Amino acid sequence: MQAVLSEMPPMHFRTLCLLFGGIGLFIVARLSGGPLRVPDGQWPRLIALALVNMTGWNFFVVHALRLMGSGRAAILGFTMPVWSVPLSAWLLGEPITTRRALGIGLGFGGMLLLLGSEIQAVGRSPLGAVLMIGAAVSWALGTVMMRRWPGQLSTSAFTAWQMVIGLLPILAIALTVEQGTFNPFALSPGPMLGVFYNILVAFIFCYWAWMKIALVAPVGVSSLAVMMVPVIGVFSSMLVLGETPNWHDFAALILVVGALSTVLLPPRKTTASVA
Repeated sequence: MQAVLSEMPPMHFRTLCLLFGGIGLFIVARLSGGPLRVPDGQWPRLIALALVNMTGWNFFVVHALRLMGSGRAAILGFTMPVWSVPLSAWLLGEPITTRRALGIGLGFGGMLLLLGSEIQAVGRSPLGAVLMIGAAVSWALGTVMMRRWPGQLSTSAFTAWQMVIGLLPILAIALTVEQGTFNPFALSPGPMLGVFYNILVAFIFCYWAWMKIALVAPVGVSSLAVMMVPVIGVFSSMLVLGETPNWHDFAALILVVGALSTVLLPPRKTTASVA
């Protein structure tokens, strides 16, 4: 995303991703033989899900990436469990276990480290961090809403419809506010590759995979499990963009990995002693 945004306006970029991601997932749904028609009475819920899962997340994240390093942005965005676990306890009645509470605490600690470094950085506005937290909150709310309103479509069709609906406000912003081209072939090779990577990998495969996980696993488990993404984000930004993480980033990564371990490591089995 960071590479593409160096040459393409953010809403133009996300319009392409949502449009072709949605088309790709509709093709997958059709080839798998699942229904594409939205069942009666499901439209209001589907629209609400699309506005938080697609419009909200994509609007906040691409604007945040223009204001801050991609590694820090990834860690802030993927502190989504800080918001989703309490929301799931409130709206879904999922218990906040000791492990999940520990995971929230570790993730929140990482977020505070990064937010503090952004505010204190000389000449840098905290707006990027605020926007990235907004993206995390939007994603968390969408995850909880999906568990509450799972729908009656296949995962491919369910995700595709959200992309198409979520695309409309973003397209309107792109056409009325931004200036630029929707043609990815007008970009230099690196950003062009970034567009196609986002469409084929992030939007068609990864969005489908995330929706599948979010629909079958408890929110506390699925949301904490995605915290591995910032680890990849920080170190790939070193290789691809030449960014240099500082001690705040490494400390936050340690906390994030700790949060991840609270749901991925199996609990110890206790054996009863026989007298």
